[in-house]
Amino acid sequence: MIFRFLIVSDEVDDFQREIIIDSEASFLDFSNAIIDAVGFEKDQISSFFMCEYDWSKQTEITLLEMDTTSEYDNYVMADTILEDLIEDEGQKLLYVFDYMTERAFFIELRECILGKDLHKAQCTQTGGIAPEQFVSIDDFEIKSTSLDIDENFYGDESYDLDEIDKEGFDGFSEESVGNPYDDQY
Repeated sequence: MIFRFLIVSDEVDDFQREIIIDSEASFLDFSNAIIDAVGFEKDQISSFFMCEYDWSKQTEITLLEMDTTSEYDNYVMADTILEDLIEDEGQKLLYVFDYMTERAFFIELRECILGKDLHKAQCTQTGGIAPEQFVSIDDFEIKSTSLDIDENFYGDESYDLDEIDKEGFDGFSEESVGNPYDDQY
């Protein structure tokens, strides 16, 4: 059986590649076919993720053995055959080619061609220019986790940090109120 996959990117609108590959090929063969089709270097860590129909990640197939102590099955590209994990047309996968920035290709199985074999994967259609394999971390959009703390942060525009004196809130200090935990122990 032959699988026909469509590969797209969320970075480049008109980019697409179509790859046909034998269902008995390994995920490593598929990875190499993708890398050849987009002109990437083969010396980078990558992973496939089997996905639900909403693209949520499920099973990971890694380039290298990552975790041998996990209670979950570990799949390595060279040892995992496509048809072992891929069964139905419409199956979605992610191919993460840049671990530092989580950049990936979106892949969908478009067709299963029964009764045919293929000795080597082929890129049968190309469209657009592939995204860059590497992006500078400085150029990558970094999402800020800092909070914008100003006078509106506490919900009161008249709030003033200077209202809190060094002794405590509103003139109450630990000495004037006492420590409520002193008598517990």
